[in-house]
Amino acid sequence: MKTLSILPLALLLGGSLQAQTPEIAFDSNVNLLKFPANIHLGEAAGVATDSKGNIFVYARSGENGTMGASRFFSHGGSRLFEFDATGKFVREIGTGIYGFLFAQGVRVDAQDNIWTIDRASNTIIKFDQTGKFLQVLSRKPESISPVPAPAGGGGGRGRGGTPGQGIQGDNFNRPTDLAFDAQGNMFVSDAYTNARIVKLDKTGRFVKTWGSKGSGQGQFNMPNSVAVDAKGKVYVADLGNKRIQVFDNDGKFESEITGVGAPWTVCISPGAHQYLYSSNSNDPETLDGGEIYKLELDGKVLGKFGTAGKLPKEFGTVNAMDCRNPDTLLVAEVQNWRVQKLTLKPGK
Repeated sequence: MKTLSILPLALLLGGSLQAQTPEIAFDSNVNLLKFPANIHLGEAAGVATDSKGNIFVYARSGENGTMGASRFFSHGGSRLFEFDATGKFVREIGTGIYGFLFAQGVRVDAQDNIWTIDRASNTIIKFDQTGKFLQVLSRKPESISPVPAPAGGGGGRGRGGTPGQGIQGDNFNRPTDLAFDAQGNMFVSDAYTNARIVKLDKTGRFVKTWGSKGSGQGQFNMPNSVAVDAKGKVYVADLGNKRIQVFDNDGKFESEITGVGAPWTVCISPGAHQYLYSSNSNDPETLDGGEIYKLELDGKVLGKFGTAGKLPKEFGTVNAMDCRNPDTLLVAEVQNWRVQKLTLKPGK
């Protein structure tokens, strides 16, 4: 009887140990960015690198922009900084620009153009490699709507009509992220009110939109981040539903990934073998977690690293990640006002 009772227990413990997510060893550099004495970072909302390794950080600093665009964003403005690959300060881009109100993220496309995502101005702004303004997508809300809001729509006060038509007035409403496919098509997570993904072609012309508020397949509860793999599949960090939803390039639901906390931001590395990184920083309900997960694109969890906190190797709401090098990540933390450079040590 003892043998029979001990054996199932041993099997149970063994299965439990195998089910545990392995910890990935890593080093951290919290002093990567070197600012001039008169410039301070503020909340690091976005981080991205270009093909040369230059680092771009979009931060909520209170030093720029126009006050009063929204009663929800009375913090001041935001600033876009560039550093070289060693972290040396290079320049500031877009000083005093109209759309820099509340930084949400920054992305760099295949041509090294720089794109800022701003949550208060509802805009996505494109700059070339020299820092010259090229294009703006969407616009800030106006005090009075230019057209009446349709019945049942989301319009009024410059918000536009029912989202999804691609018509004048169908603007972003506090967008959160931007991703590109191999053809240059753009995918915007338009999260806070519209709860949708918007697909645009490489010129910025509307193609389609999908999603609505909810918990079903293809529905979202705060789609806070978006990434695209080499095959054009779209990965959406469905924060409020604690999952990552995967769609084909036209928005058809394919699968969902769970078990990685509440995904705040996602990043897919380039190369022949792509990896998916997802930050659980932090669960909006429990404030637990803080770790970052490394996954295969099919959702298999390879490991995790980090925890919530303020020390090196700890994270305070990772709002953005750059994973151009799959073993060297840059993470932007809004709570800790910093960008950490993480060097992973797989297998250790």
